[in-house]
Amino acid sequence: MPLKILNTIIKQYLTFRYKGIVSKAKNASSVQYQLLKNLVSEAKNTLYGKQHSFGLLKNYNDFKKIVPIVKYDDIFPHIESMMNGVENILWPGKIKYFSKSSGTTNQRSKYIPISNEFLRKNLIRSSWDTTTFIFNIDPSAELFHRKSLIMGGSLHSYDRNKDVVIGDVSAIMIKTIPFLGTHFYTPHYSIALLNNWEEKIEKISSQCSNEDITMFGGVPTWNIVLFNKILEKTGKENILEIWPNLKFYLHGGVNFEPYRSTFANFIPTQNFQYIEAYNASEGYFAIQDTKSNEGMRLLTDNGIFYEFLDADYVDNPDRNELTVTIDNVKLNKNYAIIISGCNGLWRYIVGDTIEFSSLNPYRLKVTGRIEQHINAFGEEVMIGNTDQALSKTLHELNLKIKDYTVAPYYLTNNSKGYHEWLIEFENNPIDVEIFEQKLDNNLRAINSDYDAKRFNDLALIRLKVNVAPKGLFNEWLKNKNKLGGQHKVPRLSNSRKYLDEIMQLEFKI
Repeated sequence: MPLKILNTIIKQYLTFRYKGIVSKAKNASSVQYQLLKNLVSEAKNTLYGKQHSFGLLKNYNDFKKIVPIVKYDDIFPHIESMMNGVENILWPGKIKYFSKSSGTTNQRSKYIPISNEFLRKNLIRSSWDTTTFIFNIDPSAELFHRKSLIMGGSLHSYDRNKDVVIGDVSAIMIKTIPFLGTHFYTPHYSIALLNNWEEKIEKISSQCSNEDITMFGGVPTWNIVLFNKILEKTGKENILEIWPNLKFYLHGGVNFEPYRSTFANFIPTQNFQYIEAYNASEGYFAIQDTKSNEGMRLLTDNGIFYEFLDADYVDNPDRNELTVTIDNVKLNKNYAIIISGCNGLWRYIVGDTIEFSSLNPYRLKVTGRIEQHINAFGEEVMIGNTDQALSKTLHELNLKIKDYTVAPYYLTNNSKGYHEWLIEFENNPIDVEIFEQKLDNNLRAINSDYDAKRFNDLALIRLKVNVAPKGLFNEWLKNKNKLGGQHKVPRLSNSRKYLDEIMQLEFKI
């Protein structure tokens, strides 16, 4: 069957599927409660289910009273047992795949169970939802006529149990793509899953330069590296000269705004759609469903039950009772997201903070990380604040960056402190002091607490920007054996651990 006809047939199916998504969205609350009932019933005979009386839970209120809210450290012993091959711990049966998350505030990797049910009901179903929304946004999409470029992480066996496979969630999804589906993706999975990212970039640029690409995905920083390599190899001016049918970029993991102008240079057209996905190691939670940046639609029927907790109460002793479900959330309120799902995570704090931008349907925006913030001087600066302020400053000065990190600087003898930035630019500012002033002003305009501390240099003096040499952040990631995949440079930290490590490395490269 010609691919153009196949694309038309699948588009018709997705049109029907979209109507079903809209219908369920109107009853999202009841869908969620039924999902919780099913999850609890399915896991009642697991070790965790028995420990928390799943068989006796009648409704959400019972669940809320008996099952504790947990962080990763609380359940790590259970996950370790599962990785060692013990079955029926957090979810029925043995678990073969575990997604590996580097975390952004913790050196230790986190391993998230990927059960067969989770693969089917969350990751695969959410991928189809994403495709459905793309065709609804642009009915002329040709995802099944041309190819999509995927840049996944890598996989390896667990050293204590060779039957267990560990890797980025993107790599697990690539590995489990049905054979028929591989025709629509490039590069070959043997390249896409390479562990050496320098080799991977080289091989992808060689293979995919001659492909007919209509969509690509991945973390912005790695796509920038790839695009630069492809342009270097081909001698072309921009990516559209290589892939004239390119129409979509599916991105997530970091705030995209600081990179938007860079991508506009690579893809100089108005007829291009940036689509944001909230696809974490713990699950595929939400996807942008409109052309405008109104937020991402929460996927309420994809194997995950959601609860939300005021981000200020994450460490509150009464947090177990302070959570709310989607029928009680409010607009523009900063929540920590808590999930229970068919991957065996029960009332698990993901670590992200979100705000709802719409309640009909439920749409949200990721505002930052619970741990990734700076509050050294009572300024309560979140990563969403710094991303937004930096993006505005870059636009004002026509600059582009590759990455950044920020930490507090404490002065002695009762002197005032400040925020110290380390930024790797694509094109360095002519006058760093002017850049600092604009960035500081933009951050003050966005965050009233920071502005209050900065008023007349009351508690903070103006931020300082250090210009990083080219390749510094990648070199730090490489030294940490975290090059590629979902590994990212921590952007905000209340300590100077990361900033000092990276800046010390500057003198060695």
